[in-house]
Amino acid sequence: MTQQIELRAAPHQHSGRDVPTIMRNVVYSMLPLCIFSVWQYGLSAAALILVVTLSCLAAERINNHFSGSVNTLSDWSAAITGIILALTLPPAFPLWMGAVAGLSAIWLGKSLFGGLGQNPFNPALIGRAFVQAAFPTAISTWVPAFAPHRFSEFIPSSLAAPFMSPPEVVLWAKHQGVDAFTGATPLARWKFENISASSMDFLTGHVTASAGETSAILILLCGLYLAVRKFLDWRIPVSVLGSVVIVAGTFYLTNPARYPTPSFVLLSGGLMLGAWFMATDMATSPVTPRGIWMYGALIGILTVVIRYFGGLTEGVMYAILIANAASPLLDQFSQPRVFGQERDKK
Repeated sequence: MTQQIELRAAPHQHSGRDVPTIMRNVVYSMLPLCIFSVWQYGLSAAALILVVTLSCLAAERINNHFSGSVNTLSDWSAAITGIILALTLPPAFPLWMGAVAGLSAIWLGKSLFGGLGQNPFNPALIGRAFVQAAFPTAISTWVPAFAPHRFSEFIPSSLAAPFMSPPEVVLWAKHQGVDAFTGATPLARWKFENISASSMDFLTGHVTASAGETSAILILLCGLYLAVRKFLDWRIPVSVLGSVVIVAGTFYLTNPARYPTPSFVLLSGGLMLGAWFMATDMATSPVTPRGIWMYGALIGILTVVIRYFGGLTEGVMYAILIANAASPLLDQFSQPRVFGQERDKK
């Protein structure tokens, strides 16, 4: 009597979590950020999140149709790309430009490389980088939060016609009764005017920033939810934020009059959102333990260097994209020793 033996490669245990389950929980974790953004900026933020997300879903569906592949909308990856991308855009961003951002995120950042898991760069950041190059004025236009009529009126630039100059948002802000609005983010005011915002403003969301980058404490709580559920590698945000504190703290101790406090660098801009929701992308980050720590440290160091010495006020996007490109090299240089094999002495 012949007995068949079934041989399988590792891993031999399955956690029971598939891609849709992980992606769906990431979407759940970002819902509080979306709700808070709508509370801050009203109809324009709600429309921006909706349009960008739907454009990503439409791009994914069109790609499925022409490539003949199975419908990948059910894995939630396109929805995640749309939500993250929308949260990185200014609330006053024209909706048609938001649609362009969503289409470019899926087609240039994901489908071009073969789809889910094969993209070397974070698709949401590819979409944002595309519209930052294409529409530099619109993506650097900011509005104050908690405008009195935000739930009954759109920000005028949101409904701007394609390829037409959007209305002046500073005039809109004055119409809303915000006379002291300057149209600058805290990072821009520090870089060009040497004026720092308080840490409490960053924690509570009373700052001018992108749609989902205003409340650092809320982003932290949402990120911790994913870390506790083991839907992200906690070492990545810890290494990103830790390296920022070390580098920014070194500069601050060297010259406190010129450089901001580490808490300002840590809480301002898109650092918290990038560290918890973009740098942790499984497809674009290393897999080796040492590579993960080096990857996060590289993002933190580059963020501080770009903010301090670059022409841009923000450096998180480019820092993550550069680290994405370096991820395969980090994996190669940080391979653990094979069990039973001596290390190369060269």
